[in-house]
Amino acid sequence: MPDSYDKGRYDYDRPEPEAVGAPRRRMSRLERVRARRNQNRRRAVGLAALAVLVAVVVALVFLGVKIFGGGSTEYSGEGKDDVVVQVHDGDSTTQVAQSLRDSNVVANVKSFVDASKDNTAIAAIQPGFYKMRTEMSASAAVARLADPATRVGKLVIPEGRQLDDVKAVGSDKTTDGIFTLIANASCVDLNGKHTCVSADSLRKAAEQSQPAALNIPDWALQPVTALGTNHRRLEGLIAPGAWNVDPSGSPESILATLIAQSATHYVKGGLLDTAKAMNLSPYQILVVGSLVQREAKPQDFAKVARVIYNRLAAPQRLEFDSTVNYPLDRQEVATTDADRAQVTPWNTYASDGLPATPICSPGDEALAAAERPEPGDWLYFVTVDLEGTTLFTKDYQQHLANIELARRNGVLDSAR
Repeated sequence: MPDSYDKGRYDYDRPEPEAVGAPRRRMSRLERVRARRNQNRRRAVGLAALAVLVAVVVALVFLGVKIFGGGSTEYSGEGKDDVVVQVHDGDSTTQVAQSLRDSNVVANVKSFVDASKDNTAIAAIQPGFYKMRTEMSASAAVARLADPATRVGKLVIPEGRQLDDVKAVGSDKTTDGIFTLIANASCVDLNGKHTCVSADSLRKAAEQSQPAALNIPDWALQPVTALGTNHRRLEGLIAPGAWNVDPSGSPESILATLIAQSATHYVKGGLLDTAKAMNLSPYQILVVGSLVQREAKPQDFAKVARVIYNRLAAPQRLEFDSTVNYPLDRQEVATTDADRAQVTPWNTYASDGLPATPICSPGDEALAAAERPEPGDWLYFVTVDLEGTTLFTKDYQQHLANIELARRNGVLDSAR
């Protein structure tokens, strides 16, 4: 250090540091408590957020393992217990695999998806119910699901069927009604036990279940309710076609599913829009379609539909034998005077207008004819030969002549 250094003078000349801003105020005791509390709260919130993040990560990892089989767990063999699994419309192979995993058929989704690669049967699997087994190997599950014999609950309802069985007069032949067809489709053997939903239990559900529980569409609610607990209130609301029945379902749930799917089918076919354009209710068109189905050959559907509308407009009673036979659950060539005189909600000889319900489940062609009847002024029709030739006329005297021709040819069942 230089000799000339004068410590005292140097310290004296050095500028003192100056404070910037306002002087710091001491916090009160209450303010210090609040500050610590806010700090603790922020710390707690941060820890909670971290915990949530960790939980989400763990859940995602667990879900990934569950769905895609991240572990080495795998079943082997042909399985243990019988179980019914549903394949939904539009399911991908992964979604089918998830349904199998949920029912404990396969151990994980990935193994089934891998085993299904290049399997055209699985790629084209139809919606429905399949009888599988629990704890199967992925390859065994693929082979079993691809086997058509595995499918259960397949229901086919022909056009023109009614809910109850129909007996032919003078014959031992009985045509299965829709209740019987559903009952037969519901049968399945599970672990050596044969189970079916009975036709009687379906009829009971049709009588006792609330309309809402049966998925009755709004446009059919009033006529269905008007019939009270008569099971025929559901007539026509289950459309003909191919359907799937859950063998494990209750009678009520089976009917509700079929009615809901049928209502969707009718709506997609344009029933509601057409009814509005014709100034009729959708239910009335459904009734007309059922009469067309029972009264005519396909080539004459549209003409018979026109006869129905013309008679209603006249006004003139329909006088169809099919409406007399309907509540009698029989098929008869000619009805008796006593039968025609019996007043029922369906007998169009004894009452004006349309019957209270459809008298069968009309097919798409019959329903299309009811929606788009052929133009004409006909009021009468009669089938005059065994080839099914049907003559239409507006003139009653001509109709009588046509009936005479039908008599000579031995055909009288279609005279109106």
